[in-house]
Amino acid sequence: MSRTALTVLSLLLTFGCATTPGAPVAPTALAAPPASETSAASETSAASETSASPAAPDTPAVVEAPAVGNRVTINGMQMYYEVSGRGEPLVVLHGAYMNIPSMGAIIPRLARSHRVYALELQGHGRTTDIDRPITYPNMADDVAAFMGAVGLEKADVFGYSMGSIVGLQLAIRHPARVNKLAAASVAYDVRGWQPEFKAIIPKMSVEMMLNTPFAEAYKKLAANPEGFPELAKKLIALEKEPMAWERDVKALKIPVLIVTSDADVATLEHSVAMFRLLGGGAMGDMGKPLPAARLAVLPATSHTAIITQPDLLHAFVEPFLKGETPKGMF
Repeated sequence: MSRTALTVLSLLLTFGCATTPGAPVAPTALAAPPASETSAASETSAASETSASPAAPDTPAVVEAPAVGNRVTINGMQMYYEVSGRGEPLVVLHGAYMNIPSMGAIIPRLARSHRVYALELQGHGRTTDIDRPITYPNMADDVAAFMGAVGLEKADVFGYSMGSIVGLQLAIRHPARVNKLAAASVAYDVRGWQPEFKAIIPKMSVEMMLNTPFAEAYKKLAANPEGFPELAKKLIALEKEPMAWERDVKALKIPVLIVTSDADVATLEHSVAMFRLLGGGAMGDMGKPLPAARLAVLPATSHTAIITQPDLLHAFVEPFLKGETPKGMF
């Protein structure tokens, strides 16, 4: 395999690497944060930082107030987050090498009916890095600590790619914090990854990632513009971390939506296996309620194209968060 092919595969297959679609759209309207949230972040508050999110071509422009950005000290790092929208709280978690803006139009779409708390995880975006490995349990503990710091006792969670696995670990390690989990491009066991992805992991290198658009984009937001090599080193190590959580997934008691694609990093068989572990897969129309778990498969869609289809993604996530179920004939 050529060097160029390796670089492209690492971009496409590393959990969370997505392109940014379309042109900017005004972020969703935001009510002023409650006093408890403002005080929690005031210690190192950013001066009303904002990020505009790109829209899909068919998404109408909505003139609304921008999200409000703040920082709060979490486990030794300065964690950046943005709050937008009104409604029940929803924590949004991005993918690897990503940040809030690169999540695209899904955040303002969700903020139309939820109070969205979009986080930037360790070493990503405007959140500082600390002398600690980036692991899924560590990031899940950071999210739990964040929720405590801003006064969120419990919330729904939407995560994409790396963020979906962080959300899964949050539900496993801190079940009292999670109401519902919408996990887009999630995995619970390394055996569920596509053979191509498993083959590329040993060949990943910091040098390879330095030649990607992510290295340059990192400098635009990072607290330490020269910190990308260290972030890449930690994220490459993350891919080699053990992951075998079947028993933990089976023990979950919360509703979970699995969103995958027919050309994702995880195999379809793996997503179906996770769905069954959560109690899904039984026949409907038999006079019994459907299970709390849901499975959605986006057609003709690669891993990175999941997040670039905000309307389609939102059409699956929103009814799940609202607890809406299509009415059958019987």
